[in-house]
Parts: sequence; C-alpha cells; structure tokens
Amino acid sequence: MNRLFGFNGFLLLGLIVVLSSCGGKKSSNLVSSKTGWNFNDTKMGGFDVPRYEGQYIGPGLAFIEGGRFTMGQTEEDLTYENNNSPKTVSVSSFFMDETEVANIHYREYMHWLTRTYGSDYPELVGKALPDTQSWRKALQFNEPMVEFYFRHAAYNNYPVVGVTWDQANMYCKWRTDRVNELILIQRGYLKKNPFQVSEDNFNTRTYVAGQYEGLAGIKKKDIDPTGTKKRNIRYEDGILTADYRLPTEAEWEYAALAYRGRNPEPDSKRRRGEEVVTDRQVYPWGDNLSTREGMRNAYQGMQLANFKRGLGDQMGVAGGLNDNADRPSEIYSYKPNAFGLYNMAGNVSEWVMDVYRPNTPQDAEDFNPYRGNVFQEYNTLDDGTLDEKDSLGRLPKREVSNDALAEKHISYRNSNVISYLDGDSISNATYDYAKTTLISDNAHVIKGGSWNDRAYWLSPGTRRFMQSNHTSSTVGFRCCMDRLGSPSLKGPSGNQFYGSQKKAR
Repeated sequence: MNRLFGFNGFLLLGLIVVLSSCGGKKSSNLVSSKTGWNFNDTKMGGFDVPRYEGQYIGPGLAFIEGGRFTMGQTEEDLTYENNNSPKTVSVSSFFMDETEVANIHYREYMHWLTRTYGSDYPELVGKALPDTQSWRKALQFNEPMVEFYFRHAAYNNYPVVGVTWDQANMYCKWRTDRVNELILIQRGYLKKNPFQVSEDNFNTRTYVAGQYEGLAGIKKKDIDPTGTKKRNIRYEDGILTADYRLPTEAEWEYAALAYRGRNPEPDSKRRRGEEVVTDRQVYPWGDNLSTREGMRNAYQGMQLANFKRGLGDQMGVAGGLNDNADRPSEIYSYKPNAFGLYNMAGNVSEWVMDVYRPNTPQDAEDFNPYRGNVFQEYNTLDDGTLDEKDSLGRLPKREVSNDALAEKHISYRNSNVISYLDGDSISNATYDYAKTTLISDNAHVIKGGSWNDRAYWLSPGTRRFMQSNHTSSTVGFRCCMDRLGSPSLKGPSGNQFYGSQKKAR
C-alpha cells in the first residue's frame, strides 16, 4: 500500500522489528504516560492502541504542503467584478488529484452505480449521468461531441464535462468508499464482493458503525474483555483513509499557484528550508509572464496551456497548431506546476466547494477560509445509538438543531451559515435571486480558465460561478483529500529537537 512514513515512521518500523526478533509482544509494552496503565492489555481494561503506519494515500494524488499565500487577483480586474481582492491566508496541507477526473474514471463510477442500483433505483443512475447536451450551441456544430465525447474510447483520458456540482460531490463520496473497501480487501478484512446490490453495498461510515458485513474476511481481535472478541476496523486503527472531496477555493488557488516553486531554497534532505517566496505570479507555471515556454530548449515557444488565444483562434493553423487542442485535451497534457499538478490553467474550468459571494470581510477567517458550511450530524435513536442505514446503504444525517447550537460557545446560532457575514443576513434585498442577481446559495465557484477562455482566466486568482445544478462543456472537476496529522511528510508536527524529545502516549 502506498503509505508515507517519514523519518519517525522508519524508526518505528525498526523498533517493531527489534521487538519481534526479541520475542516481545507487538504493542503490549505501550504504557499511558498519564495513568500508568498498560495499553493493549486485556488484564488492564483492553484499551486498544494499534501502531499507526502512516496515512494511506490513494493513486493519482500529489502532496500539497500547506502554508501562507496572498489569495486574489494578480492582474488588472478586466471584468470590473471587484470579487477577488488580495488577502493573506493560510491553508492546511492536503492531497490533490494530479489531473482532472477523466471520462474513463467517471464511467467506472457509472458502471458501479448501474451494477449496484440499476435494478431497484434506475433513477439514481440516470441522475448521475453527465449532461452530454451541454455541448450544444445554437450556432455551432457539436453533435459528434454529444454522441461520442463521454462514451468513445478515443476520449477515455479527456476530462469529464457536463457534470453538476452535486454530481461531482457524489463521485467524491463514492471514491472514498471504493478506496477504503480496497484497503480492507488487501488487508484481508473483507473479501471481494462483486454482487453488492441496493442497501447491501460497502459504505465506509456504515461499515465502521457495524451495519455492513459483506463477504467478511478475518476480523480484528477485540481485546476489550467485555467486548465481542471480534470486531470491524475502526478509524482508531489508522487503516482507513480520509474522505475524498472537492477542494475549497483557497486550496485550489493555493495548489494552482504552487509557490513552493518560487522559494529559492525550499526544504530538502540536506537543508531545512527558508521561509521566503520571491514574488507573486500570474500563471501556475511560475515567473514566466507569457503563455509560452520561454526556456531555450526543444520546447521553446510551445503553449503551456489549452486556451483560446484570440477571436476565432482555437488552436492555431495547420502545420503549426499553437496548443494542439481544439476542445479539451488529455488530462496529462502540458507541463505540471511545481506541485506536480496538470492543467490548473486551461483545458477545463473546475468546480470547488465554495458557495459564491462577491466579497467576504477582510477580517473574516484567514485560515482555511471557506463559505458553504451547513453543519450536520448522524441521526441517533433515543438510546444514543446510530439510526439504521437507509435503502441506499448510507447512514442518514440531519442538520444540527438550533437548540443544540445555543448550548455551545460559538458565534453563530444556525447550522446553515452559508450567508454568514455576506451582507444579506439582515435584509434579503442584497441577494434577491432571479430578480436583482444570479447569486444564490446554490451558486458555486468555478476556478481556472478552460479551452474556450482567453488568457485572462488562466490566472488562478480569477473566479466565476455557476448554479450547482447547471452544466457546461467547459467545466469539470478534480478531487482532494485532507492530510491527517503532521503538515509535513518528513515526520511529526512541530519542531523536533532530537535528544530531548519524549514520545507521547
């Protein structure tokens, strides 16, 4: 499995090997530094503390080390929207897809939906289909794209388009479950089960709650003396991975700019790294202010993104196509940025999580900023246990009640805080949807220019929006995943002064 250990992880592995070779117990020697009680000892309560091997990182993800950056416009505000004023913010470390989700990836999702829900819930399968008619325009011939772009093998590795914001989110949830299911299969806790139907399908939360058995493999030993002797894997075991999701607008912009490439002395195996960025940049490919490769090499003069160069110029002239693409191009086309991400400018614009508002106060959150929270919790019964899974195999959720929020020391009093500090909390006049504006709580941000956009939109600071149930032949998406634990891949969080360090237990 693809796990990232870091320096301490390898030391821990060495310790395990030594203990094993000496005939010692794998983890029964752990002792609480606060109570003195043994962990993993059935005679002392059986508190189970497995050794953590490091976060499982799914295929196709690049590590985005978090940090501080100036979010917002870097060029003149040509559209006079005044909706991306520069602001210094920080984002946590995370992982992001190297590429947009391609047609072949989305067809894999459709295949699973059809196999699992096609008989009992065909409408669910139909709701997930991309809108191939998004290719149609009144004065443009695009029928071949309507017929072939999503289905034909020629477009397997082209970004999926015609997908709504809601559909993109459902894909992320499905991907989380498939990756976690594979982890459990590879470790022997589940057996392969190609006959999952309706509510009897693997869902991560349902499995952890003990409401999915499937074709069970080995069970983990339950060392709690009052327990069930065998149990499912829990999050505490450190085996299951974090959820896939859409990136926030701040995460997407930070990842696109990849300012690590502008650090003259980034950290490496031989040096600590300097806290410096030489300059802000306009495009994801660094200090080059042109859309062409400027290095004196075989690629000099080649376009660095798939975009519309001018009126009527979609790709150049025969014998000298400037970007070698008329519509979307394959997902691994063009140069990756300093984080290893492809097509963070051009090809297709991308959905992000945020609900669109033109502005948020400068003194609002400057760490992991995000607009769109609607706080939920899992349904519970009177005895505090989780409600039964629904007919689709998922645990039902509900919004956190206002009464529950009133008991907490927080600044908001409603579970839906989409409009928090946006200027319309007192009066609905500001965002009177369909009368004075197209902005609503269903308007979500799209980032990055597309194959049909001018160079202005290639700058990561630019932003637009689209209703969450609308589709476009120029909009796709990619997924991200939270980094759990330390923000660095090199070891534990905080500055470690080895020699005086104590291990927390």
